[in-house]
Amino acid sequence: MALELYLDLFSQPCRSVYIFARKNNIPFEFKQLSLMDGEQYGEEFGRISLIRKVPALRDGGFCLAESIAILQYLAEKYKTPDHWYPANLQQRACVNEYLSWQHSAIRLHGSKMFWLRLLIPKILGVEVPQDKLDAAMEDLNASLKLIEEKFLQDRSFIAGDHVSLADLVAIVEVMQPVGSGLDVFEGRPKLSAWRDRVQEAIGKELFDDAHQKILAAQESVKEMDGSKMEFFKPKILRLFL
Repeated sequence: MALELYLDLFSQPCRSVYIFARKNNIPFEFKQLSLMDGEQYGEEFGRISLIRKVPALRDGGFCLAESIAILQYLAEKYKTPDHWYPANLQQRACVNEYLSWQHSAIRLHGSKMFWLRLLIPKILGVEVPQDKLDAAMEDLNASLKLIEEKFLQDRSFIAGDHVSLADLVAIVEVMQPVGSGLDVFEGRPKLSAWRDRVQEAIGKELFDDAHQKILAAQESVKEMDGSKMEFFKPKILRLFL
């Protein structure tokens, strides 16, 4: 049985897994799920992951959830080039440090801005108070500043001179609010230069392919059926407002 990856490229973690597998020529079957349509709650996907989130992996009889675990599994199984997940103790520690930090920082703050600026007002039809937007922007700016000043410093990439899993996981999160029309790179030359280096290391064609869906989000939400989100609406509003 071929390796299966369950993905929705609207999701940042899914994009990181997709890019990594494609970049490293890892053969896989793309199993597309729509989070907006609630397909993660279907019976079939429940047999793959009780966590009910994407990405998810099935490799024969082995199933795995959580993007970081999936990335590390793929790196180890397919013996991808060392720079992705370095054997050097300190470089790997730098990768692990970023991967441990990002969940409750840039992941949370970039996602929140995407929802507040685009999905909540456009799909759910709920006006977002300005103070909520301002507070979310402050949190996002703080995370972006830490990426520049703590994780990048004067290096080309987070773990040194070469792109790693940390950069891949970082770039998909930084790109998420861009999908809402917010240019997070404006006035941040260090972040912009890093984005360009990551894009070059990945390959522009693959980078653009992975981000096509999120960068078209402002147009695609116009075609989304908001009634499908009614089930999730109370939870979403509690989470973000």
